[in-house]
Amino acid sequence: MQTAIIKPQFSPITIALMVLGFIVFWPIGLAILGYIIWGEKFGGSAEKAQSYWHKGKSWCTSNGAHRHGHRHNRYASTSSGNAAFDDYRSEQLRRLEEERARLDEEINEFHEYMTNLNKAKDREEFDRFMNERRGSRQGYTDEPNDGDNGNGGTNNDDSNHGWGQDNR
Repeated sequence: MQTAIIKPQFSPITIALMVLGFIVFWPIGLAILGYIIWGEKFGGSAEKAQSYWHKGKSWCTSNGAHRHGHRHNRYASTSSGNAAFDDYRSEQLRRLEEERARLDEEINEFHEYMTNLNKAKDREEFDRFMNERRGSRQGYTDEPNDGDNGNGGTNNDDSNHGWGQDNR
């Protein structure tokens, strides 16, 4: 087995190379840092590096389907060797999928109900605001409307209410 000249560990030489790599061109420094941190996992051989790569790739593909909402039956392709048990298992899995579909439908109905409820609440608040606003705008004058226009009871028929001249 060959030994690496520069071992993947934090030593004065690797730190100096990393700093020098960052000074010269930052991706070189980043590559040296990656080698220091993850170089031991590869072990210096192409076979170990490839097995590590495939292991990570298989983990990503198996977990990615569950994270992104893709549901597939990972037990469907495996067989126990007993036909009766396989039939029982497939029936139970089908029943569980139906139950999951029913629950998903109920969730969607509940979200729709809540959306409609929020819309109704918003409409009610908006109508209340508009009614209050209309009520405050309708009674905007404080003067009594009994024929007394503020002239001590005399009505001189001032159609401009004291604003400007009346050119009749």
